[in-house]
Amino acid sequence: MPAPRVVLYGKPGCHLCDDARAVVERVCADLGETYEEISILDDPALMDRFGEEIPVTFVDGRQHDFWRVDEARLRAALTV
Repeated sequence: MPAPRVVLYGKPGCHLCDDARAVVERVCADLGETYEEISILDDPALMDRFGEEIPVTFVDGRQHDFWRVDEARLRAALTV
């Protein structure tokens, strides 16, 4: 199985992360893509890197968005 094209970094109890997850889930389901969600609480390096910007999304290994996920922008990135 190929690696997911979308990675969502966040943490439990983050309302912006919940909002981002809903967008990512919807877009990935519509386009037949998969995503991975990673909690920054599990890794001190991720906490240092993304602690003030979550949720953070990556598409194809590159940072795509932070704080909010724009649905149209994510769809466009995944249809390239």
